[in-house]
Amino acid sequence: MGQKIQAIRGMNDILPQQTPYWHKLEAILRQLMAAYGYNEIRMPIVEKTQLFKRAVGEVTDIVEKEMYTFDDRNGDSLSLRPEGTASCVRAGIEHGLLYNQEQRLWYMGPMFRHERPQKGRYRQFHQLGVETFGIATPDVDAELILLTARLWKALGIDDSVVLELNSLGSNEARANYRDALVEFLSPLKEQLDEDSQKRLQTNPLRILDSKNPEVQQLVADAPKLADYLDTESVEHFARLRQILDANGIVYKVNQKLVRGLDYYNRTVFEWVTDKLGAQGTICAGGRYDGLTEQLGGHATCASGFAMGIERIVALMEEIAPIEISDADLYLVAIGEDAEISAIQVAEQLRTELPQLRVRNNFGGGNFKKQFKRADKSGAQLALVIGEQEVKDKQVGVKFLREHKEQLMVSQSDLIETIKQILNL
Repeated sequence: MGQKIQAIRGMNDILPQQTPYWHKLEAILRQLMAAYGYNEIRMPIVEKTQLFKRAVGEVTDIVEKEMYTFDDRNGDSLSLRPEGTASCVRAGIEHGLLYNQEQRLWYMGPMFRHERPQKGRYRQFHQLGVETFGIATPDVDAELILLTARLWKALGIDDSVVLELNSLGSNEARANYRDALVEFLSPLKEQLDEDSQKRLQTNPLRILDSKNPEVQQLVADAPKLADYLDTESVEHFARLRQILDANGIVYKVNQKLVRGLDYYNRTVFEWVTDKLGAQGTICAGGRYDGLTEQLGGHATCASGFAMGIERIVALMEEIAPIEISDADLYLVAIGEDAEISAIQVAEQLRTELPQLRVRNNFGGGNFKKQFKRADKSGAQLALVIGEQEVKDKQVGVKFLREHKEQLMVSQSDLIETIKQILNL
């Protein structure tokens, strides 16, 4: 026997008992995107490395430590995408979708980061991303949040998530605050942990959301970002909050919320939960008005978010488990003629009632063994065909989840009978 080959660490299989959660989430997401008037875009998994260096920032953890980067045969440096916004902006510029236009786009698919795998943090993970372009006003920021709030309610996890908001101000205001923060923290450098010491030179705002309690104590007296905001950003943030208040959205203003990527400005937000341990952020986003120009396009205002599919699925499993079954109807057949008839009946059911999952029993077995398989499948009904049923052109209908007498139905009436029983 050859040596077993296992999956790459941090790149996980999604097993049959998990895929129903993915199906439910994906179906609701697609319905929501349509309801809000967003259009799907699909980008390649591999991009030029320079795209992410310019968009995400060369001194971020993603670019320095986490990207899967390689040279192709032509010597070009390529990377598996670590996030979707940069790719979406690149596609928008390349295909002329952004200049002097409004766009509301969404995408879903795998992303890749080479980091230490743990629950809720994987090397291959999946994201839904939503990006809007050409809308400068806070109403679109509010819509993004309203959309996500509607999703949590549809999934039954709305009581387990909390919305946190902040404003980073304009790029100029953020730069002024950065200088003030560095000035405050520099004398305390030796008291900072290793990550924060490095961030002091590269991305000091990230020190504010450090998970280290000792670092949090040090930054408690740091200058407040709110004191450095420009007037337009203050008004933008106030209007955003007004819209959220009017729609009954509960939130917490967190002045330490900065997000980890360089391209954010003004609005930033996160949906967080305390049900998943350390990896509590399930959705995050904000405004990034300068990124399009940074990547070679015309200046275009933009905002969006990304959500981690694995983390949301984990929360669904914890908070809102769903009943998983393999079939709605299970065909039980005894005898060669009955087995052929059962396949014919199953094909008719799939034609007339395509919304139902119909499973045939294959491999023979007596009635006891077949009913055991039917019960294990989770089906609501077992449809029973023996040699006598073949002669009489009938089908037995056995209730697997209710204590009711088995029915005997003619094949011609089977479809209507099943519709009535299952309220179709």
